[in-house]
Amino acid sequence: MDAQGPISGSLHTRIINMSRNRKKVIMVLADFIALPLALWSAYALRLADFWPVEYLKPAWWLFLITPVLGLLIFMRLGLYRAVVRFMGAQAIWAVAKGVILLALTLWLLAYLGQLDSFPRSVPVSFAFAALVYVGGSRLLVRNYYHWLIRHYIDKEPILIYGAGGAGVQLSMALMGGKEYMPVAFVDDDPGLWGNTLAGLPVHPPRMIGRLVRDQRVAQILLALPTASQRQRKAVLERLSEHSVRVKTVPSMPELVSGESLETLREVDVEDLLGREAVPPIQSLIATSIEDKVVFVSGAGGSIGSELARQAIANRPRALVLYEMGEFALYTIEQELRALNTGVPIYPVLGSVLDGERVSSVLAHFQVQTIYHAAAYKHVPLVEHNVLEGVRNNTLGTRVLAEAALLAEVERFVLISTDKAVRPTNVMGASKRLAEMVLQDMAERSSKTRFSMVRFGNVLGSSGSVVPLFRKQIKSGGPVTVTHPDITRYFMTIPEAATLVIQAGSMASGGDLFVLDMGEPVKIVDLARRMIHLMGYSLKSDSNPGGEIAIRYSGLRPGEKLHEELVIGAELVQTAHPKINRALEDSLPAERLRDLLGELESALVKHDVTAVRQVLEKAVAGYSSSNGAVVDWVASRPVSSAGADSSVRH
Repeated sequence: MDAQGPISGSLHTRIINMSRNRKKVIMVLADFIALPLALWSAYALRLADFWPVEYLKPAWWLFLITPVLGLLIFMRLGLYRAVVRFMGAQAIWAVAKGVILLALTLWLLAYLGQLDSFPRSVPVSFAFAALVYVGGSRLLVRNYYHWLIRHYIDKEPILIYGAGGAGVQLSMALMGGKEYMPVAFVDDDPGLWGNTLAGLPVHPPRMIGRLVRDQRVAQILLALPTASQRQRKAVLERLSEHSVRVKTVPSMPELVSGESLETLREVDVEDLLGREAVPPIQSLIATSIEDKVVFVSGAGGSIGSELARQAIANRPRALVLYEMGEFALYTIEQELRALNTGVPIYPVLGSVLDGERVSSVLAHFQVQTIYHAAAYKHVPLVEHNVLEGVRNNTLGTRVLAEAALLAEVERFVLISTDKAVRPTNVMGASKRLAEMVLQDMAERSSKTRFSMVRFGNVLGSSGSVVPLFRKQIKSGGPVTVTHPDITRYFMTIPEAATLVIQAGSMASGGDLFVLDMGEPVKIVDLARRMIHLMGYSLKSDSNPGGEIAIRYSGLRPGEKLHEELVIGAELVQTAHPKINRALEDSLPAERLRDLLGELESALVKHDVTAVRQVLEKAVAGYSSSNGAVVDWVASRPVSSAGADSSVRH
């Protein structure tokens, strides 16, 4: 900027910050001058004379009436309510209507006033001149304003990926703000390349690197509300090659539900997975939910709370929220009550291990459908707290299932896990034993349909890797990954809950359902993409100047490199494309009762080694020899030195 830049900049800043009322006054004064000027221009063009006095003298009164009538017409059309910097085709059309109406009025006044010196072509010329003066001046002001915004307000340059209607609307909204300055569109459609939309050029995706470098872009906004998950994944994979922060506008369902197009949010990891949600089969949802008394254990947890949300959205007769944690129960109760669905909601505090409490609740509310989501699921925590993990996951399931059997509940659905397949940890083994408890219950039941639904990790759950990575990246890293080759299956919480409900409706008794989780995701690849899409560069041996490093912490106790969903049984397709049925071996009833008796005895004695040995005998593939006992209480004496060393461990 030259020496006069600061003075000029100060003037431009005052123009930008001018009050709305003052801008209206300036527009009115400009039109008050422009309209008689347009009438004079019409005379001059018609008569090819710059100052045709003999024609202007008799028509002097028209020069007084024209601006007054014009202002009244423009006010009536709402022209002075329009914001000039957002003016588009609608405002130009309002100007056109106004000047046409004013031209017709002038012709009528000249006719009624018997103005013989009024050429008939003057109203037509006047309309064109007024359109140029009034409409053109506004377009000039709009362009000048955008030029001021670009050069005299410190705004972050951004690219918009998606040159459709949503992208254009987003660019116009952002140009009027004080945070972002769109510099270009990027789009996959070759037909748009080289065009200009809303004053911005449209480039092909291969130009992103150059645009980021030349325009100093640090952020790309995705304006793809109608794109499929697969399309969004492809776009994000392309963008993850660049160290730019990526945000997205709401999807079409979110826009329909009331989200604003200008609401920008971080890219969801669901977009990175590219999973296409399959619409639910509504009849399957209704079978277990509609006009039923639904009971959700662990209702304050990630899966339990989503099951409660989806249950209340499908018109149950009543919803019983069973939860041991007071705050978690309060939170989900308040959320559901705020929906004002009219469905009775009963928040009940209690543990699934309390047989009397569970039985009285099922009988009192005459429960018909149970979703058993209460469990300890965090692998390292359960490995360090063996007794409580097994007690809650296995015996808690048995207590609730026996109460359901006695209460003649119609359906009982256990939320299981992929970690129950050939488990290397206590959590997985305890859940597999819980599955076998339900298999035995199904053999003894004639009225209650017991079933299990097995799936992998859900995004955004408590203890999930995704929010941990996001937190680590925002704090400057490093991002901790246990092993460079570790993989996991992922699914969104809403999708998992929807499939659980539908699977439970297909159960005939003893069914083990396995959800289609898609392809496993390599965790280190997920970490790299999140680092890049949050606008940071990866620090590595090949790029020592990067911002965020990935550190490998080593597999934790009981952790597997790769999870499985079945123990070897073939999967049978059900009526739903994302739900399969697995027929797996179960323990004979007497053998199961003996092992559960041994388990209870070991728990009473607080004997962690004996508990693990029972699990080893009961669950195929689990071996307590896979690692030393790391239970906090059983593995070391209580002492200050021991406490310190155990924390480091």
